[in-house]
Parts: sequence; structure tokens; C-alpha cells
Amino acid sequence: MEKPTLPKGTRDFGPAVMGKRQFIFDAIRTVFQRFGFQPLETPAMENLSTLTGKYGEEGDQLLFKILNSGDFLKDVKPANLAHYKSLTPQIAEKGLRYDLTVPFARYVVMNRNDVSFPFRRYQIQPVWRADRPQKGRYREFYQCDADVVGTDSLLCEAESILMIRAVFNILGIADYTIKINHRAVLNGVAELIGARGNEVPLFVAIDKIDKIGEEKVREELSGKGFSQKSLTELFEILNAKGSTPSKMSFLREKFRNNDQGTKGIQDLGQVFHLLKGLGTDDTPVEFDIALARGLSYYTGCIFEVKINHVSIGSVSGGGRYDHLTQAFGDKENLSGVGFSFGVDRIYDAMDELNLFPKKALISSKALVCHFDEQSFEYGLNVLTSLRNGGIASEIYPDLAKIRKQLDYANKKQIPYALVIGSDEMNSGILAIKNLDTGEQEKLYLDQIVEKLKK
Repeated sequence: MEKPTLPKGTRDFGPAVMGKRQFIFDAIRTVFQRFGFQPLETPAMENLSTLTGKYGEEGDQLLFKILNSGDFLKDVKPANLAHYKSLTPQIAEKGLRYDLTVPFARYVVMNRNDVSFPFRRYQIQPVWRADRPQKGRYREFYQCDADVVGTDSLLCEAESILMIRAVFNILGIADYTIKINHRAVLNGVAELIGARGNEVPLFVAIDKIDKIGEEKVREELSGKGFSQKSLTELFEILNAKGSTPSKMSFLREKFRNNDQGTKGIQDLGQVFHLLKGLGTDDTPVEFDIALARGLSYYTGCIFEVKINHVSIGSVSGGGRYDHLTQAFGDKENLSGVGFSFGVDRIYDAMDELNLFPKKALISSKALVCHFDEQSFEYGLNVLTSLRNGGIASEIYPDLAKIRKQLDYANKKQIPYALVIGSDEMNSGILAIKNLDTGEQEKLYLDQIVEKLKK
């Protein structure tokens, strides 16, 4: 019989891994709720009409389309199934969600009368992309989104930065960079180099600089009709060095007669001003003129987060979108801003940096061990008392040698074992052993509960 396998780009998560992942989820959820965001869930699949046309050409190509089932295929000849692209409307009407932002916009339009604006929601669910699997890039992965829709206030951008910092503080991630830019700055650059009307291929190419390098980007843009003069001007701007204030000053001068670019610089300046007003510095925040983010729905500030000195790519990103709900026929323009954490990449980065604390493992805190049937029966009452006291605990279910029971506790990384014999049953004083240090002491059950609570 053939051994079972997983689809490429997907993974199982055992208890040890899930404990660490849950540690990340809990940190993110805690911060989202601290900032007043409400939870939301949407279906794994959406109508293709909801998903297509929202992510740009490259994003649309990475959508997982779901083959129609039941009677939907009764009029399609099997031989024609090979011509998938031309028959997509006939054989596939749904797709797996590519991200959580577009389904969120769809939800807002459908439930406009039931939500209070500005609407602050967070969403922690898996998404799917028909991408080529590689390190740090999967076909199924979780996103953790926080979005505010219904306000133009740049406070939302500043708070997004604060939330990223708060989550990383809980996770123990200290060395990271939050790159920030503005689509109007990029539009201004496009205007300066004479590329108005060609912004989409320009931004898509710029977004690849970190991945493929400047020369490959030059080749790609040259192949799309950009002149050498325009490319020289482009990279003179993108390669501007220095601090955030000096780069902003450099661009103000460049944008003297450029309204779009000037608006972008003003917005970024306001975000930095608000961060200062919120009582925080902008130490990990870097103005990166080359940051483009490929998704076509961004219209304002954009940001991306990289944990330094690891082989993983960006672990978080987002930005402002001003017209997303209009894509669903919404007459009123609802501006939104949001960002997403990539849990899988954060996990890989933390694992590489050895940042997971021991408490990240989800397991019992105590194992009740016993010598015989009588001590097993006594141990059941002990187990109930531990659980009633809020202590995660279990009893070894079979009659076995104490060594085997302690080996079980060690394999599960259970830190404490309570050993019950005739002396313990007669006196009510139980032996509790710290399996990390080997230390053992005898205490009454209520004392043990208090000790384990601490």
C-alpha cells in the first residue's frame, strides 16, 4: 500500500509545534483586543467574482479555483476539461480565499447596516495561494489581520505600527525593521521618470528588488519599454541613502512641483508625528522609498516588517486602501487600513533565533503517578482537586511501573509528578517531584495546588 503524503506546500503540526504556534496566536490576539478590535470569521471559499480583479494580474494567477461539483458539470464534455482557463466560468465558480482583506471588504458591504463605523475587526484564519512552495512560502498558511474601515485618520497607520511593536515585545523579538512608504510617493516617482500610465508594472517590478536585485529589475522594466534614462532617474531616487528625515527632505525637493509625491511625504510626516504623540519613538521604523507591495488595492501608506538576521522574508505587512468596497458596488467610498501577521514565517524566524520560551509547550503541569489499584483510586480524587484548582493535570491511565510513568511525563515535558503510595494515602502528605531539577518535597494537597498555581 502506498504511504500517505501531503500536498506540496502544506504541513501537519504536532503538539510541540502547535504549542509554539498557539503562543504566537495568543500574543497577536491579546494585542488586537487590547487595541479595541473585534473578532470576525469568513468562509474558506468565496465566489470567484469576489476574488478576481482585486489583487492584480499576478495575484489572480495564484488563486486556487474550486471545480464545480454535482450537476454543475453535466453539460461540460470531459475532453474539454483540459481547456481549463477558457472554461473557468463553466467549471469553477468559487475559489479559496487568497487573503483576508478582500473577504473583509465583501463582509462590510453586505453588512453595512449592522456594523458601527469606524469598524475595527481582527481575523485569524488560513488562506491559500497556488504559489511555488519554498522555505518560508507555503500554499496554505495562516494570516492574522487587523483592519479599520470607515476613517481617513492616519492614527490608524500609527496604531498599526504600535500593534506590531507590542506583539513583537510579547514574543521576545527585539531586532526587526518596520519599513514604511506611501503609494503617492511611488506615484510621484512614476511621474518624475515619465511613467504615468505604467504604474502597475513599475510597482510590481520595484517590489521584487529585495528578492531578485536591482539588475534583474532593470532588465524586467527595460523589457517592458522603460528607457535607460528613466531607469537611471528611478534608481537614483530608490537608492537614496541616509536617515528617514534626510530621505524625506531629499524627496520634498524632488517633489516641489509634484502634488502626488508631496501628499505622500506629508502623510508620512503626520504618521511619525502621531507616533511621537502616542509616547513612542520610531526606532524600528524606516522610510523605504523602494517599498512598493505588489497588491494593487493599496492607495496610501504601506508597510512591511522584516525580522533582522534571519533567512525568512517579511513577516508582516499592510497599508491603506481607499476603494476596495467600491469594487463590490458600494456607492460610498469607505477608506480602510490594515495589516497582517504571517504566523508561519514568524514561527520559522523565532525557531531560527531560538526565541520560544518553555511555557510555549501546551501540556499538563502535573502527572499523578500510582503503584497499584488502590493508589490509582486515591489518585483520582487528587486529580479532581488539581483540576478544580486550575492546574492542568492528568493521571497515568494504566497500572505500570513508576519508571514508565515518569518516562511518559518526561517525554511530554510535564514538569511535576505526584507519586502516591500507601504512606501518602495514610498521611495525606503527597510527594511532588520537579522533573527538571530532580528535587522532591512532601506537601499537603492544598499546598501543592498553591505551589503549582505560582
